[in-house]
Amino acid sequence: MQMMLDALWRALADCLRVRVMAWSLFPLLLLAVMAALFGLFWWDASVGTVQSWLERASWLQWLWSWMGTATAAASAVAAAVTVVMLVSPVMIMIALAVVSVVMTPQMVELVAARRFAHLQRKHGAGWVGSAWWALCATALALLALLLSLPLWLVPPFVLVLPPLIGGWLTYRLMTFDALAEHASKAERQAILHTHRYRLMLMGVVCGYIGAAPSLVWASGVVFAAAFWALIPLAVWMYALVLAFASLWFAHYTLAALYSLRAAQERASE
Repeated sequence: MQMMLDALWRALADCLRVRVMAWSLFPLLLLAVMAALFGLFWWDASVGTVQSWLERASWLQWLWSWMGTATAAASAVAAAVTVVMLVSPVMIMIALAVVSVVMTPQMVELVAARRFAHLQRKHGAGWVGSAWWALCATALALLALLLSLPLWLVPPFVLVLPPLIGGWLTYRLMTFDALAEHASKAERQAILHTHRYRLMLMGVVCGYIGAAPSLVWASGVVFAAAFWALIPLAVWMYALVLAFASLWFAHYTLAALYSLRAAQERASE
């Protein structure tokens, strides 16, 4: 537990570094670029297509006439809002996926350079191995979410199951990525076995922390007037949580690797 808390406060301190804060702002810049490109090349066509679909819906025509609203004006506004609501989640997922691939190695390298520069790098897994590990772990997590959906109707389970599944996925992905460069396959398996429950607990904590941006996202959907202010805030929070999780697992797993090698050296003497 002391080792886990030591890694926790180190990760929190690292989150205040300018480099980490700058990386957490990267998805906002990426979102701005994607939004600008979409607005330049596809906005008019997308809104026009959705507007034509809305104008062919007879029940909407009745609703707008009942409200005394001009059909063309109402359908134009509704089409624009619909396009925004459909495109924004896609852009956010793309931005976060790119950030997770780019940011996590940077956070591991930051920890390694500051605390474990002397630690030998055994390159136990390349990018192909990391991608395959991530694909398998994500598929299992999605299957678990799908099978557990009926239980989400029971209030206690909906507060427990998603963070648990998300925590398991975080633990599997972050541990592998943090050790991919420095540990051999045997060392990684040993750490996963020895520190399994503590790593799982760290993943669950990160899972609950990661639920906070979802509340901001939901607020942005409910309060449409604040959409453009709340959604960037949620994206930034997601990126910051990802940075914190990467740093926490990097501090813990690299320290565990250092201890493992020290114990092996003492045993061989």
